[in-house]
Amino acid sequence: MDRRTLLTALAASAAAGVAPLVRAQNYPEQLIKWVVPYPAGGGTDVIARTLAEAMRQALGQQIVIDNRPGASTNIGADLVAKSKPDGYTIMSADNAVLAFNEYLFSKLPFNPEKDFSYIGAIGKFPLALVVHPDFPAKDFKAFLAYVKANPGKVNYASPGNGSPHHLAMEMFKNRTGTFITHIPYRGAAPAMADVMGGQVPCMFLDLASGLSIMQGQKVRVLAIGSGARSKLLPDVPTLAEVGVPNTEVFAFQGVLGPAGLPAPVVSRLNTELNKAFSVPAVQKRFGDFGMEAMPGTPQQFAALSRAESRRWGPIIKSAGIKLD
Repeated sequence: MDRRTLLTALAASAAAGVAPLVRAQNYPEQLIKWVVPYPAGGGTDVIARTLAEAMRQALGQQIVIDNRPGASTNIGADLVAKSKPDGYTIMSADNAVLAFNEYLFSKLPFNPEKDFSYIGAIGKFPLALVVHPDFPAKDFKAFLAYVKANPGKVNYASPGNGSPHHLAMEMFKNRTGTFITHIPYRGAAPAMADVMGGQVPCMFLDLASGLSIMQGQKVRVLAIGSGARSKLLPDVPTLAEVGVPNTEVFAFQGVLGPAGLPAPVVSRLNTELNKAFSVPAVQKRFGDFGMEAMPGTPQQFAALSRAESRRWGPIIKSAGIKLD
């Protein structure tokens, strides 16, 4: 290869490397698709739409919500994992994608640690242990004594196998040495309805779904699975306060993209996501859901996700829970 040919080849190679960088620095130049791995109208969908509207104004591009429910979030997550890493396909991801499914399924079509770019955490909301108002145990101490005296005779509801609510109770059982029988439902609404109706006496319930019935005393709240008491339920003790340490149980969400997103794209999305938390409409929605915003870096979000995976893996394995 002569000197002129070599120089031409080097120039072409350099140009090819610069072009993606220039495009990333000009990001975004077209609409962004935000995948939600749940049906429209649910809590995850509402949070995504609220954030998308706030971020749209700052980014100057439309953000279109694309609902892809199914297979315990695996359908939506797989779609994003296999998308072009240009920043125009992102997704809402929760405990299922980030911490649970790698243990609940024998084989996943994606690797949650390697096949995504972590953009930033959205927030978390704790789960609380609730019982029907007529349940004979009137406080947590009495509840624990009752279930220990009646192993296997007390049922608990959940929105479904592998949900945070299901696994929260499995962690509770693990920490307290109790045996409570699982009754899975298809969604939070029917599970809550049967607890309120007394058909099933108890469940772990997230504040996003159940805050109104907790505050309306349609269920009795015995303890909350957060590190500190909730400002929305200040009289409810934490599980640690009632003698069950190391049992913080919460649902959390964040934003992912496919692996290989350019650093400027990740930085821009992370910046605008964190700014969105101060938008009044976002703050109101989070307050309505009892959700705690979690501003931070992509690295912090990735670390949280991996820590939650390590924390829940042994619980899922010990309980022998599988979704396939």
